[in-house]
This record gives sequence, C-alpha cells and structure tokens, in this order.
Amino acid sequence: MIGKLDDYLRFNETALSLRSQRQELLASNIANADTPNYKARDIDFSNALQGALARGTQQQGGMATTNQGHIANGPVAADGKALADGTPVLYRNVSQGAVDGNTVDMDTERTQFADNALRYEAGITMINHQIHNLLAAIQGGQ
Repeated sequence: MIGKLDDYLRFNETALSLRSQRQELLASNIANADTPNYKARDIDFSNALQGALARGTQQQGGMATTNQGHIANGPVAADGKALADGTPVLYRNVSQGAVDGNTVDMDTERTQFADNALRYEAGITMINHQIHNLLAAIQGGQ
C-alpha cells in the first residue's frame, strides 16, 4: 500500500527536487553576472526528469551505491560536473559574448528564473491536490 502511494507521488516529488536544484543554478548565474570568465550553467529539465525517474526505477530493483567511491549510474556532463543525483550540468549557449568572458545574459536568466519559479509553484499545487484527493479517498469523500 505504501509503495503505491510512493509511486503516485514520485513524479511530482522528483520534478520539484529538480526544479529546486535548477533554481539554485539560475540564482548562481544571476549572482555571478559580473564575474569575469563565469560561464552560465543550466540543466536540460526534460532529459533530467526522465533520467531521474529512470534512475529511481532502477534503484528500486537495481544496485545502489553505498560508498562515495562507487561509480554512479547517471550520466556525467562534458565538464565533469553534475548535480547530487547525477544530472549533468550544462553550459548555456552564448547569445551575446562579453569582453570579460562572462556568458550570463541577465534577460535570459531572469526569464528562466521566473519561469522555473512559476513551474515550481504549480508543482506544489499539484502535490497539494494529490494529497487532498488521497485524504478524501481515505476518509470516504467526506
């Protein structure tokens, strides 16, 4: 029974976790807008979500890493950096180069930050509705 409840909520839980990590990357980009040679970073959210859901399914029946020296199942970005769950962190494409080598475009970052925040709030609303529906089913629709 608990396993079915976990499966029911897993998608939104995974999506919210990735949205939170993406928000941190976007905030870091905004904070480093004036840092020379800083490269704007982001994740491919749809691929990251598919990968995280696949890893979650594999970890239920597959092998889990129990030591930091173990090799993770997830992909690694070309620059060797990844989020804690193995999601590769990518560099954003340069729309307009800067003299100091910084690739942060504040308009893009603000737009992506606001869009991600809105989608995060929508995810929270979805989880609230799911929990409300589960409680209604458990209580007999009172």
